Amino acid sequence: MGPSIKLAEMPADQPVESRPADPAVCALLRAVAQRSQPASAEEIDRLAAEIRDWDALLRLAQEHRVAALLYSRVEASSPAIPAGVVQRLRAEYRRNAFHSLTNAAELIGLLKALEGAGIPAMPMKGVVLAASAYGNLTTRPAGDLDVLIEWKHMQRATAIMLERDYVLKTELVKNGIPVFKDNHQYQFERRSDGLIVELHWRIDLVFAKFRHNLGLDWASRRRRTTLLAGAEVPDMSPELTLLMLCTHGSKHIWPRLIWITDAAQLIESQPSLDWAEVIREAKRSGLWRALALGVLLAHRIGGAAVPEAVLSRFESDPVASKIARQIELNLFEAPGSPPPGRVPYNIKLLSFRDRVLLVLSLDFLRPNEKDLEFVSLPRPLNFLYWLVRPIRVLRNVATGR
Repeated sequence: MGPSIKLAEMPADQPVESRPADPAVCALLRAVAQRSQPASAEEIDRLAAEIRDWDALLRLAQEHRVAALLYSRVEASSPAIPAGVVQRLRAEYRRNAFHSLTNAAELIGLLKALEGAGIPAMPMKGVVLAASAYGNLTTRPAGDLDVLIEWKHMQRATAIMLERDYVLKTELVKNGIPVFKDNHQYQFERRSDGLIVELHWRIDLVFAKFRHNLGLDWASRRRRTTLLAGAEVPDMSPELTLLMLCTHGSKHIWPRLIWITDAAQLIESQPSLDWAEVIREAKRSGLWRALALGVLLAHRIGGAAVPEAVLSRFESDPVASKIARQIELNLFEAPGSPPPGRVPYNIKLLSFRDRVLLVLSLDFLRPNEKDLEFVSLPRPLNFLYWLVRPIRVLRNVATGR
């Protein structure tokens, strides 16, 4: 009997459920993720022959957003892979291909609309990354559309989104700022099919730091163009794209294999990547440890070929190396789990200077989404989260979480 699980689209930032993972399933998915020296067909067959729970494979592949990538490696089915499994992966691959093309068409149309209104924009991740790094829209999952613009253009951009049949989902205060100050985006949902578009005016960092504001000016440095479904669209330089991917993955503690694969694939697709510039910009922007963590994971899990001198530099950072090892161990059984210790994970990723400035600013007392999860308060009592936060932080310190 074939697997009974139904593959269905999962929001990109939805947490992955923690559960015991089948070692054979994990081994096959890790082999599929290898970028520099992809596993041979014989190796894929050998690993597939060890699998007994095909439902677990399909479920985990979908949770980690690598189902389409998996199909691209097993489409020439072997006796080790049940026909029912290949059929389900093929269905997911085709569904993803359709959504990727739909997303590409919508992004092209949106960028033209913004350009027509005199609003500069820079798409991030998603189908543009699939086109530029993978060279194929169908092997990377189609998720939301993320576009970076300037805050001063947000009101006009919102009008354009409403004209395109979108609904604004972000809760705002009177001046148009999101209710929670660390939210630097407007989220829109298309009425017809639920497609999500997020307009950002700032790239979210691992910690809401006060001296690093990475917006459109930052992303547009050495901008290039990428061919997307026959149209040229703006794209970030590979150096800044790598930093952005490492920042995004580190912010969420790298809970998905596809995010690690993205960083590895970008590195592999850019043999002339200017590592000196990447490192220099990471230090300038306070992203050194996020970069180190992302590159270590891209190398250890995604098999990215990183120059020895660069890799040694990152591995010599004991904090980044230890966190990378913990993420690697937890990737399938407890993805996104914060590393243990009395120092919070996001503080560990800050430079020494940023840690000092953070303490002096008292910004670490600002409530965030974890405080909302800790206790639910009605909106008129939101001010009480300023009292909830120190209680939650002290509790985490006491328990070593």
